[in-house]
Amino acid sequence: MIHLSQIHFIREERHILNDVNVLIESGEHWVILGRNGSGKTTLLELMNGYEFPSRGTVDVLGNRYGQCDVREIRKKIGYISQSLLEKLNLGDPVHEVVATGEYAFLRFYQEIPQEVTARALQMLERVRIPHLANQTLGSLSQGERKKVMLARSLMMKPEILILDEPAAGLDLYERERFLADVNDLSKQDITVVYVTHHIEEIMPLFTHVAIIEQGEIIAAGRKEEVLTPANIHQAFGIDIVLEWYQGRPWIKVIDPK
Repeated sequence: MIHLSQIHFIREERHILNDVNVLIESGEHWVILGRNGSGKTTLLELMNGYEFPSRGTVDVLGNRYGQCDVREIRKKIGYISQSLLEKLNLGDPVHEVVATGEYAFLRFYQEIPQEVTARALQMLERVRIPHLANQTLGSLSQGERKKVMLARSLMMKPEILILDEPAAGLDLYERERFLADVNDLSKQDITVVYVTHHIEEIMPLFTHVAIIEQGEIIAAGRKEEVLTPANIHQAFGIDIVLEWYQGRPWIKVIDPK
């Protein structure tokens, strides 16, 4: 599905990614975990074809970037990010915002086909907010907006769904409601890639984790093997006790004294 091989990414003499290798197979769902500034979002930009490596190769859905029409590949990738949310019009009705996902538009300037509106309403039902269909995007809470973005991304029936810190800024209630919707994606034929720096957001859906620190992958593989106190200490600089509960990892920070 996604293969990043020997990736180096350099901007203004800064080595943002250094010899990164990530292989995501069909049927796997990955979390990219790391501190702020570790290179997580840059990895997503490479996967989406919004950035290209200084060295190395990026293969997505059997296509090598640089040798294909990246715009066509993006039609098969759903992407949720704060930067995309900020480009949408807060005055548009929610069902129209969701419907734009059918064509990867930012907004409509013509009549929306009836069948597209019907699918948008179905997507809102799927993420449990059909009652918000006629409200404006700007009137929603942060958690509700994230659900709208999830519904929008599912409109195009993507083969890959990439989420860049989607729970950022949500309170506990809204975060858990949103994560429940993400976890429900296990029922669909979609490969999910989820970026976060919060270990407790790793839901049962996810099968693999890659930990990145200062532009280098320090561990990657099945989550039970990668999420160890030693690896977390290396990435975050803290000592922890890790426990699993209902398929999710939870940490207790050890007092440095």
